[in-house]
Amino acid sequence: MPNIEDIIESGLSGSNIFKRLEVLAPEHVPSRLPHREEKIKELTLAFRDLLSNLGLTSIRVVVSGPTGTGKTVTTKTFGNTFKSRLKDRGVKMEYIHLNCHKQRTLYLLTMEIASSLKLPIPVRGLSTQEAFRIIHDYLEKRNIYAIITLDEFDYFVNASSQEDVYFLVRLYDELSSATRRISYIFVMRDEQNISTLDRGIRDHIMRNLIYFNPYTSLELRDILADRVEDAFQPNVVPEETLNFIAELYGSDKGGSGNARLAIETLEMAGKLAEVKNSALVLPEHVKEAFSKINKEASEIVDEISYLELHPLIILKALINLHNRLKTDSIPIGRLEKEYSDICTELGEEPRRHTQIYEYVKRMRLMGILETRQSGRGMRGRTTLISLTVPVTPEFETLITKKMRMRLDNREEPV
Repeated sequence: MPNIEDIIESGLSGSNIFKRLEVLAPEHVPSRLPHREEKIKELTLAFRDLLSNLGLTSIRVVVSGPTGTGKTVTTKTFGNTFKSRLKDRGVKMEYIHLNCHKQRTLYLLTMEIASSLKLPIPVRGLSTQEAFRIIHDYLEKRNIYAIITLDEFDYFVNASSQEDVYFLVRLYDELSSATRRISYIFVMRDEQNISTLDRGIRDHIMRNLIYFNPYTSLELRDILADRVEDAFQPNVVPEETLNFIAELYGSDKGGSGNARLAIETLEMAGKLAEVKNSALVLPEHVKEAFSKINKEASEIVDEISYLELHPLIILKALINLHNRLKTDSIPIGRLEKEYSDICTELGEEPRRHTQIYEYVKRMRLMGILETRQSGRGMRGRTTLISLTVPVTPEFETLITKKMRMRLDNREEPV
């Protein structure tokens, strides 16, 4: 048997599986973006007026789509490349990418913008509006323009006052500056969050909407192959392994279309192959990785314990429709009908549409549900709702058990 020193030396001497593990990290921005080239073009056309009407316009674009559809990496790639192209044309441009889940208030966002510009602003003694004025004056004196991407903007909309959202979105109504130097990209999982805002704010935000569809299995196959080329040693990931992962997650195969999860599964499968001294990353490693990753769904299961009766009935309705229709994405109208039928069976008064939508929105923020707008192939536009966890017999039993507990107690938890 090898001794401990030999085991550690072997681990330190390099990997037979991985070449550049960092290529698989969520924050990695690849040089190629398979199947998002069209979105780069849409962003470019939306911001083209910045060059032709320099200083006369402030562009606002909403980028929307489910988790793992490439919104963050695409906007970062666009912003940094657009900055470089404008520099070649003699225009000084800064690209700033902020995450509203980390900086949830207007004040924190303002401080982060100043930090990104290396602009020292006193932490105390200034209002947010005064700090923004200092930022704008800084850009004005140096003849700099800026595109600010507010990633996970849903969090800011739901956590902030309408006054703060108004100030951010309609900045130049507040600053009254002749030269408009700041433009925005708002990255959201669901643009319907904007529907709760005042119409004057909505109209300003929703002028340009770019929607990212979930990836199909063929698209995921191309993305994974691209990452394999950079991250893994040659010939250690067979075609069948890539195809297996792509079909696990491909939206056309009943999966979430989430590239982030597909890449995470690929990385974990590689690590399992390495631990087991396998020369290849095989489908069996993918299956084990998939089961480990989905154990993280236990956090979501914990959240379900805090739900009251009617959100649980909505989840039960979603499970019923998933099993009956063999699809993950359910139109909200169909879901409401199933929910109402279950309420009738239980002797419960169904909630109205507005309240149902509030429940759905709350469960989306808890990470239990995903929502997106329907695309081509469906008549009209509707909200499609899906679970973020697999519909297993265990999950179905959990929902039924929690419903029964609420019905037996007939008391809503605080």
